[in-house]
Amino acid sequence: MIQVEVAYARPDRQEIVPVNVPEGTTALEAAKLSGISDIFPEIDPDTIDMGVFGKVIKDPAAHELREGDRVELYRPLKIDPKQARLNRAKKKDQAQ
Repeated sequence: MIQVEVAYARPDRQEIVPVNVPEGTTALEAAKLSGISDIFPEIDPDTIDMGVFGKVIKDPAAHELREGDRVELYRPLKIDPKQARLNRAKKKDQAQ
């Protein structure tokens, strides 16, 4: 068995759930075993984007975890980052 953590955060609340899993467990399996979707019902482990320590995982169902890994579940972006930068730049120009 190895210990990993599954983390999710909203602006109002965050949780990091420690989970003991067998070696060879994938990120997707750990997310499901953690029960984090019981805490945050809006999470669908099968479709949510995931990463380990800030690095995005392309295929969570195939990514095997190691001792101490933290699986992070990512909320969808509300606005494209490029558009957000453009909006900030326009706002800054108007303020001057």
